[in-house]
Amino acid sequence: MATKSLAHGMGTFYKDCEHAPSRWSKRPHEYKIRYRSAAGKQTEEAGFSTQEKAIDRLTTVYQEKKAAPRNQGKAERIQKYGAMQFREYTAEWKAGQRDLAESSLRTMERNGAGLATQSNAFDKVKSVLLDAYASASTRRTPSWA
Repeated sequence: MATKSLAHGMGTFYKDCEHAPSRWSKRPHEYKIRYRSAAGKQTEEAGFSTQEKAIDRLTTVYQEKKAAPRNQGKAERIQKYGAMQFREYTAEWKAGQRDLAESSLRTMERNGAGLATQSNAFDKVKSVLLDAYASASTRRTPSWA
């Protein structure tokens, strides 16, 4: 799958096939686009029959993002995560991690985990907390405090 990038920050468009970009216009596959929303979350959309329609959509999204107030992304994160309990946030965060080993999900001391494993787990917890802070889910007094 090859992608074509537009101006910095606009996103990319592509076809989810093995054909070279030079042959895309002759292939029946739909174009897809990928971009970052105002909140910074990667978003994909599909169903564009032509390259021009995909570029038009990316241009529209880019202009909307640029026209939005600078703190709109922060406001959206606060709205989404502000009332969320930490346990819910960690479950969502954990679901989004690709390399989270099964050993990270069990009580490590009972299982005889070594210091290196425990240190790795600490780093994961630290990542969760930093990500939660950045997402504004801990801006209010947390329920677990």
